[in-house]
This record gives sequence, structure tokens and C-alpha cells, in this order.
Amino acid sequence: MANYTHKAILQTFDEMLMEMPFEKITVSALVARCEISSNTFYYHFQDIYDLLDEWMDEQKNKYFQETKHIENWDGQLKILLHKIQKEPERVQHISSSISRERVENYVFNSVETWFYEGVTKRAAAIPNLTEEKVRRIAEFYCYAFLGLFLKFIWGQMKADVDENVDSIYQIFREVWKYMTETETEEEK
Repeated sequence: MANYTHKAILQTFDEMLMEMPFEKITVSALVARCEISSNTFYYHFQDIYDLLDEWMDEQKNKYFQETKHIENWDGQLKILLHKIQKEPERVQHISSSISRERVENYVFNSVETWFYEGVTKRAAAIPNLTEEKVRRIAEFYCYAFLGLFLKFIWGQMKADVDENVDSIYQIFREVWKYMTETETEEEK
């Protein structure tokens, strides 16, 4: 029963995010719509921000699960941004209601491991590539993606996704080439 209630709270929260900004969603309104008590809500979540964090993690995990079969970052990024474009109200209701710092931290932390794992996998073909350089490349990719993502959100998600991702992916390739050039030359 607890698992069912937990899912019901998340589902109701999801529905409310389509209707109103996050800042307007209150625990009392949510529990009334769920037909549960406040105590039940607080049994599952510390506060509304805890609920937001879990909801965002759930969305992120669904996305990564849906795209794990795609090898290239550009394909995964395109799917993510197209998906976001299909839900502009929800995205705006969240991004306009929470601090920019919170958005930046969440996005950066969400993609940091993803980029690191991708760079590490690709770096396996270059034996002399140091761990420090792998981390620096992955960090650069994270910051570049964060900038692209924030600009996309601020632009009301109206940018041409394919064009923007192709552009950043070209930069990623050039950075990769530049950062790994010396290691490849030393190998020869």
C-alpha cells in the first residue's frame, strides 16, 4: 500500500506540474487532490522539494532507460531536447519556480556521470590518456551541455534541436581531437 501511495503522490504531482508553476503547488493542495493526509505525505517525503527531487530523478531515469540503446551522445541529446520541447508547460513551471543555481546543479549532476562514462569508454582506445585529462574533457562537455540546455530553456524551447545538438557535437569532436592529439602522437 505504501508503494501505491508513493506512486500516487508522484503522479498527482506530475499532473499538477502541467497545470501550474511549482511554486504554486502546496502540500495541502496535493494531499487534497490525492485524498491522503498530510502525515501520509510526510511519511513519504520530507517536503515539497524532496518530492520535486524524486520526481526529477524519476524523469531522468526514464529518459536514460529509454535512450541507453543509442550509442552516440548527439542522438541521446536530441531525444532529450525533443522530449522537453513536447512538454513546455511542465518545464517552464519548474524552471521559472526554482533558483537558477538549483537548475544548474541538477542538470550538471545529472549529466556528469553520463559524460564521464562516455569519455572513459572512448578513451580506452588511447592508452596514454590520463585520468585527469579524461575528467577535464568530461567536465568541459558537462559545462558546454549545461550552457546549451539553459539557453534552450530560456528561449522557451523553440530552438532547432537538431541544429543546436549537431553544432555542439561538432565542438565536442574538435575538443576530443585537440585534447587527445598529443597522446595519439606520443603513441606513434
